[in-house]
Amino acid sequence: MAEELLGELIAVSALTMALLFITVDMGRPERVLHMFPFIGTPNWPAAMLTWDAAVLNVYLVVNAAVILYVLYRSYNGLEVEKRILVPLVLASIPIAVSTHTITAYLFNGMAARPYWNASILAPRFLASAFCSGPAVMLVLFQVLRKRAEIPIKDEAIFKVAELMAYAIFINLFLTGAEVFKEFYSATHHLLYTRYLWFGIGEHRALVPWTWASLAANVAAFFLFMVPRWRRNFTTLNLGCALIFFGVFIEKGMGLVVPGMTPDALGEIYEYSPSLNEWAVTVGVFGVGALVLTLLVKISVPILTGTLRTPGAEH
Repeated sequence: MAEELLGELIAVSALTMALLFITVDMGRPERVLHMFPFIGTPNWPAAMLTWDAAVLNVYLVVNAAVILYVLYRSYNGLEVEKRILVPLVLASIPIAVSTHTITAYLFNGMAARPYWNASILAPRFLASAFCSGPAVMLVLFQVLRKRAEIPIKDEAIFKVAELMAYAIFINLFLTGAEVFKEFYSATHHLLYTRYLWFGIGEHRALVPWTWASLAANVAAFFLFMVPRWRRNFTTLNLGCALIFFGVFIEKGMGLVVPGMTPDALGEIYEYSPSLNEWAVTVGVFGVGALVLTLLVKISVPILTGTLRTPGAEH
């Protein structure tokens, strides 16, 4: 139960950051009101951003319901009823898939951006999510098991690591399939992919990051694929760090920047984030870390039995 609940805590903090990034993308915080029905003008169902915000909020509510229910029952010394918990968990699975799918639709629905206009983008988002998310979860499991003495078995950690190996392979396979399609067909749309992997002329700002991301993903795959290495916590944690770095670059600058470089007029502008952009990004991640910290601070005493309602059984 502890493993499942900790996964829900990470999901809530990640969803908080996702919604904050939507607020940032809107330009000004008050513009978020435009996505609320009756208050603003959400342009639903045509606007994919409205769909994205809606499914993120639904997923947040479902995860929050699971957390509140488990903690409430545990705080009162009661057993968690599967007839209530299981439907919530089962409902969260398709919602989780839809969050990544709709986020991919935000990009591949733009026909004028050929680099993003690929149907394979949605499964790539899902595969990479099943790599990077569990990487954070495995590290958190180890920290809480050591610091808070939460009973998390090695078998649970190693099983998640094994599943991550399959997800990393699928992510690499889909990336290779997309690269093959672009370079083998060699249409004029190849320009965007060439800029990402090899640069265009002297414009090569993303090339080192792209190859570093690929190297990190491949190295993480081998670390997780070999049973002896994924059962060693040193190499396991190294693999978690590598896959998080690789996916962060792949789905960050490796996805957004090439889609707009070169621009519609064929001009190439090398992008580098400004100080304000770095500050906003760090701020959003800071809020996510704060939410996770607060949730863990509340949940751990209840899970370990040190915090109970008066008279409740331990």
